[in-house]
Amino acid sequence: MTSTKLTVLIVDDTPENIDVLSAVLSGMGCELLAATNGARALELASRRRPDLILLDVMMPGMDGFEVCRRLKSDMALAEVPVIFVTARTDDISTGFAAGGNDYITKPINADEVTARVRHQIERHLLLRDLRELNRSLEERVRERTAELTLANRHLRVEINERRYMQDRLNYLATHDFVTRLFNRGALDAHVSELLARVQRQATGAVFLMIDIDQFRLVNESCGCIAGDELLRQFAEMVGGCLSRTDFFARLGGDKFAVVSEGPGDSGGLALARQIHKQLADFEFQWEERVFRLAASIAVVRIQRDIVSFDQLMLMADEAAYAAKKEGRGSVCVYDPKRSTTDPHRESVNWALVLFDALKQGRLRMFCQRLEPLAGALGTDGQPPRLHLETLVRLWDPVREKLLMPAQFIAPAERFHLITDIDRWMIGEVVALLGRVPELHANIGQVAINLSAISIREPTLCDYVAERLARHHVPGNLLCFEITETEAIVNLQSASVFMQKLRDLGCRFSLDDFGSGFASFTYLRRLPFDSIKIDGMFVRDMDTDEVHSGMVRSMAEMGRLLNKPIVAECVETERVAAMLGALGIDWAQGYVYHVPEPLTAELLNGWIGTTAGSQLVA
Repeated sequence: MTSTKLTVLIVDDTPENIDVLSAVLSGMGCELLAATNGARALELASRRRPDLILLDVMMPGMDGFEVCRRLKSDMALAEVPVIFVTARTDDISTGFAAGGNDYITKPINADEVTARVRHQIERHLLLRDLRELNRSLEERVRERTAELTLANRHLRVEINERRYMQDRLNYLATHDFVTRLFNRGALDAHVSELLARVQRQATGAVFLMIDIDQFRLVNESCGCIAGDELLRQFAEMVGGCLSRTDFFARLGGDKFAVVSEGPGDSGGLALARQIHKQLADFEFQWEERVFRLAASIAVVRIQRDIVSFDQLMLMADEAAYAAKKEGRGSVCVYDPKRSTTDPHRESVNWALVLFDALKQGRLRMFCQRLEPLAGALGTDGQPPRLHLETLVRLWDPVREKLLMPAQFIAPAERFHLITDIDRWMIGEVVALLGRVPELHANIGQVAINLSAISIREPTLCDYVAERLARHHVPGNLLCFEITETEAIVNLQSASVFMQKLRDLGCRFSLDDFGSGFASFTYLRRLPFDSIKIDGMFVRDMDTDEVHSGMVRSMAEMGRLLNKPIVAECVETERVAAMLGALGIDWAQGYVYHVPEPLTAELLNGWIGTTAGSQLVA
């Protein structure tokens, strides 16, 4: 293998990301180039022809996918390996379709970057050496024709070397470098060939998707090296349960797949139970720690109505989701009859529905006004200004109706599209406020729901700052409501995120307070400005003494913390009166206002008709 110094091109529109990747690669002896946009990357690649490109997906102007397509269309650069760098797992398949060779997930993990870069460099160098050897062979054959005996001897040696490199390249292309199992690409090819045979003849086969429960526990508590060792040991353990004809592959992350031909209808279930039996005795030891793990297994019978690998994976994913809902160490056999009545069946298509909604402008911005109660006075002792919460709706062109958030927010989080929806809402709200600067003095705050997933997005703070500056909107008009739809996994990073936006004047409210123990942790550790009591306690507090007592205690906690309290889901005048008696600052619900589309005309109407009475500047 050549010892020539290698050149690596890093492409990312965020300089901090370039710095992180450069620091990780600095010890590998590579010459590093950097570009902050697609056009510059293409220019550098054409001029310097790097040995490897680390390419960010989400960039303004020309995104990473388009850059990769242009690279692959250039004969001089087509063989340069490209590793995509992305925070969204949904980008992975698109990246491979564009010609990418591998991917690195964000946030950057140094061990992952080093392993994947070395893997691609080894593959690239082998390809380069193979091309050089082929050219050398052709020249030497012509030169040594007259010396047949000696030439034949050298040829045999060189051919063996070429065969070794070809075999090595084939192995690297079809195997996972951590577990040495077949990879997803090899599984796709095997399943596609099997499905073709199933169409021609009666061939019994089952597909198992195996998901290690709590793998993240080991990976995050002990490190990536321990996680890789667990994957290797797990693969060895499962491999001991399989026959020589079974096809065993790693799908990626902590997911594995088995294709077994020949078993009857109960064969896949029996194999899953055998794996669970072996796993019951399995212990993973690392630095004097012992972990006992379980696995969720999905079983899909391969039949003639399955015509593609992607269709099979969707069915397996659905069964795996059902297995996880049943608890750790569960097995679920895919049943199309049960699937058609299962609400989750519809969510299998949500990825496409939500993607089209974002792309084709099918999201709608609604709002609900908040009502000030007796204790809600402004800092000047006057009645408070207009407070409202923005709400998202999704237009369904098939059913010609608006879908409520309860129908699509959970799938949006599952398919990692919730951050795109949050960004859309932030952009729409700020743009609307920017069109009505004359109303700013009469607006107290506009609340925007923000998923806990979105606060992990490293560029979201910059996005908010950019939108506020572009539309000349003061940050104190915005209040972000964070719910517990998904746990805030890193309180320190969440606190930093919130502080950055608070520096812009933005405020934060803890939504659905009281729905879980984590609410009290968040309230104590994170800089929330106000509290919104979960509507499940408010709605029936006039008839449920327990709920009434909980609202009372939460109101008292708010007073002790000196934080304004908002009660949502107020649907009767009796409940509203009880809230006022408890000193609740704000009430929100159908008794005051039914949500309606948020427009500049609506804001003008509210402020114009109420200025000088209840709402004042």
